[in-house]
Order: sequence, then C-alpha cells, then structure tokens
Amino acid sequence: MATTTNSDIFRMIEEWAPKSFAYDWDNVGLQVGSYNKPVRKILVTLDVLESVVDEAIEKNVDLIIAHHPLLFKPLKQLNLDSWRGRIIQKLIQHNITAYAAHTNLDMATGGVNDLLADMLGLENRGVLVDTDPESLYKFVVYVPETHVENITNALAKEDAGHIGNYSHCTFQSKGTGTFMPLSEANPFIGEQNKLEKVNEVKVETIVRESTLSNVLKAVIDAHPYEEVAYDIFPLKNVDNKIGLGRIGSLNKAIPLEKFVEHVKKSLGLNHVRVSGDLAKKVKKIAVLGGSGEKYIHSAFYKKADVYITGDMSFHIAQEAVEMGISVIDAGHYIEQVMKKGTKNYLDQRIQKSSQADSNVEVIVSEINTDPFQYR
Repeated sequence: MATTTNSDIFRMIEEWAPKSFAYDWDNVGLQVGSYNKPVRKILVTLDVLESVVDEAIEKNVDLIIAHHPLLFKPLKQLNLDSWRGRIIQKLIQHNITAYAAHTNLDMATGGVNDLLADMLGLENRGVLVDTDPESLYKFVVYVPETHVENITNALAKEDAGHIGNYSHCTFQSKGTGTFMPLSEANPFIGEQNKLEKVNEVKVETIVRESTLSNVLKAVIDAHPYEEVAYDIFPLKNVDNKIGLGRIGSLNKAIPLEKFVEHVKKSLGLNHVRVSGDLAKKVKKIAVLGGSGEKYIHSAFYKKADVYITGDMSFHIAQEAVEMGISVIDAGHYIEQVMKKGTKNYLDQRIQKSSQADSNVEVIVSEINTDPFQYR
C-alpha cells in the first residue's frame, strides 16, 4: 500500500482549489512543516489557533488543513513568547504540518461560497464578483513510452490539464521520434553519431498562463531526455470564469423576515444582523463568505434582493439600504462550512486515489474559533 505524504494531500487540495486562484496578496499553501512527511491523520479547521494545535497534538494529527493562513504577513521576528510564536513552536516540536487554502478555496467550484449556496438552497447560481478570465496555452511534449506516467504526473502536480471539475486531462497519441546524438551529447537512448528511432508518445494538455513556467520546469525535471522536445501554443479560448461569492435564486419569493429564519436555520446561527424592510419579499440572493462589505456594489449591479456576508460596517449597511439591498451580516465564522466540505472532499479523493493510503483519516476540528460570543 502506498505511503501518503503531505505533498499528496496538498496536490489533492490544489486539484480542487488551485493556488493560482488565490489573490496575489494572499498566502496559501504550506505554512509550517514538510512536504515529504508521511501523513496518517488530518485535521480540518477554519483557523490555526493555539487551542486547535493543542487539539491536533492530543489527537496525534500529522497535518492541519486550514482556511485562514497562519502566516499572512511576513514575520520580522519569531518571538516564541508571542501567540503566533508559541503556535509555530508547538507545530515544529510535534512535527505537525500546517497548510492553508484561503481565497483559492473561496473561488473554487464547490468551495466555500458554493458550500454556503448549497446550504441556503440557491438555484441558478453564478459568480458574484467576476475575475478576469485567464489565458490558456496548449502544452505538447514528446515522451518515450516508458516515461509517459512520469510526465503526466508531473503535469498534474503543477495543475496542468485542469478543466472545470476534471483534472489530469491529456490527449496522447503514439508515433516515432527520430534523433541523432552528436559527439558532445550524453543520450539517454541511442549512440553518438547514429540515427535513432524511438517509440514515443505525444502528450497534449491545457495550461493556464499563471502556471506555465512551473509546468515547463516540472516536465523538464521529470523527462529522461537530455534535450526535451516540447511545443507551447497560445489559445483563443480562455479559462472558465472564477470569482468570489455566488448569486442565485430561491424557488419562490418570501418575506425577508422568513428568509432570515431560513438563513439562521441553514447555517446553524442563533443571531444575525439584518438591514432592510422585513416585510419585503426577496428571491435573488447573493452570498460571500468572510468579510465582504466592499463587494456590496457587485450585489447591487447583479440585482440581488439580499446580500449575505460577514463584517458589515455601519456606513456600508446604510449605503446598502439606500441602494435597496437588504443585508444579512451572518458573521465571518460562516466560513466554517469549509471544515465539513473539505473533509468530505478529501475522504472521497483519498479513496479514489491509487497512489494514496486509503486508511488516511480526516477529522474536523471541534474547536470553535469564532472570537465573538452572542448574548
């Protein structure tokens, strides 16, 4: 049975939520720890607080998958007397790795915002805050038949061949490669100054512009040949739109007051803050997990009746009322939906993987990391 490492789990997460989806100001991926350490137990959490690390230590966890990065801004010093320093020290002392999937998981299909939309029962949904579509390239490489699997794995590791909800997308065709190693060559196959014919496979896949350089490096590193033959073609088609938040509809219009109760029940909340006319009927709903007040105009332009998010400030809520949009501030902590969603994804992905130990256990943190109490 294959030994599963942290990097195997990272790869699975990044098939779902590629790091290239994250905003450039974000810090996603490995936070503290190792790529190569074997993993048998994974803890999924919203935040990496000291109480969560203590929970991981108690439960013999190898890897923590979090939504919010532990290391967001560059550290100028590692003070072990500070709360963050104590966390890092405990992680290192107990050989626990911490990894974050943040804005990339917010934008991913099936990620935080789709999970929220699912719980709210939104239909006919689309992206709330559009991002610019990314340029795509066709990447073609010629490989001896014996090394096709090495190359396809290298491509997938760098998120090449990711189309919608599918990964590892390639087209492969067999042919004959010819070459003559010259006197200064050190050929993997063949002899100097002798024409060689080799059974090769042409592997074609699709690559986003942001990952192109990493894909090329990975292929060259994995390829057995001294000189790698490859082609890169710019494409007219572009990547599917990704973006923050979702907007969709209820199956019928209902009064805002009734919808508020639906939100509380669906998201497991006792209290929310609401602005707008409670008697007004609403149907078109926008939702954005986390701190979403700066995207209120996206909800307005897409004609949302209600905007659900967290961390809504007084004046922005006033502006929303003037624009005719009701606001439900459900709190930043609604992003905790990612805990169960990530566990479900990893459980399914690990079971389907031929390269992972199916006995890897994924658990959800029992620590409530919401800093607020409601009275």
